[in-house]
Amino acid sequence: MILAHNYQTGDIQEIADYVGDSLGLAYQAKATEADVIVFCGVHFMAETAKIVNPSKTVVLPDKDAGCSLEQSCPADQLDAFLKDNADKNYYVIAYINCSGGVKALCDVICTSGNALKIVQQAPAERPILFVPDENLGAWVMEQTGRKMDLWRGNCYVHVEFTRDSISKIKEEYPDALVVAHPECTQAVRLLADEVCSTEKMVTYCKEAPVENIIVVTESGMLHRLRRECPDKNLIAGPTDHCACADCRYMKMNTLQKLRDCLANLSPTVEMEESLRARAEAPLLRMLEQSK
Repeated sequence: MILAHNYQTGDIQEIADYVGDSLGLAYQAKATEADVIVFCGVHFMAETAKIVNPSKTVVLPDKDAGCSLEQSCPADQLDAFLKDNADKNYYVIAYINCSGGVKALCDVICTSGNALKIVQQAPAERPILFVPDENLGAWVMEQTGRKMDLWRGNCYVHVEFTRDSISKIKEEYPDALVVAHPECTQAVRLLADEVCSTEKMVTYCKEAPVENIIVVTESGMLHRLRRECPDKNLIAGPTDHCACADCRYMKMNTLQKLRDCLANLSPTVEMEESLRARAEAPLLRMLEQSK
C-alpha cells in the first residue's frame, strides 16, 4: 500500500494508492490489509502508520524527512512542562504533526481536518493544552470559543506566507477567492475566504463559483487540485521571497528513493512497544471521535 500526502511531488502522487491529508491517511493506514505500508510523507506520518499497525512493515523513502512542527515540541520538554504544571490537570490535545513520544503524553490527537470537532468534545471542566501548532490552535479557538493554552510551535512553510504577499497576488487576481490552511498566521487567515484542511480544499475548489482561486499552502497541493479541478485556475499563494512555498522535508522523498525503498523494504520505521501502545490510545480516540 503506497500512501502519499498531498504535499508530495506530482510523480509520487500519480503512483500512490491513496493521496490525502493526515486524517485520511490515518484512516487508510488503520484500514489497510496490506503487509507493507510505504509512506510518502514525513517521519511522523510513517510513525503514525506504525503506531496503528505494529505487526506490519512500514517504510519511508527518506528516513530524514522530518517536520518543523514535530521538532518544535520535543517529548522531554512536553513531559517536563506537564510535570511542572500537574496542578492544572491539562487535557492535552496534540496536532498529529508530532512525534510518537508526544502522542504518548496526550489525551487525544487531532488533524487540521477534525480539530474543531475534537476540541468541541474535550471535557468542559478541564483546561486544554494544545500542542505543537500555535496557529492552528489560535484558529480553533476563534472558531469554537474554547480557550486553550498554546505551545509555541509552527510550520516553517506556512508562516512564510504574509499579509503583504497574499495582498499582492490578490491585486493581480481581484476576482479570485483565497483558500488557506489554518497553519498560516492570523494575518493571512483574515485575508482568506475559506480556512480549511488540504482535503477540504478539494471540495472548496470544486464548488467555488469563480475560476481563479489562490491556494495558500504547500505547493504540492496544487498538483492534486489541478487534477481534480481541471476547470479552475489554481494559483499558488506566494511568499515574500518566492512564487510558491515548498516544504524541504516533504520534497526529500523522490521517485528514485520510493523505488529503492520498495525494492529493499527499507528504511523501516520501528517503535518500542510500550511507547507505541501509549501513543496508540489517543490516536484511536481521535479516529473514534471523528466519525
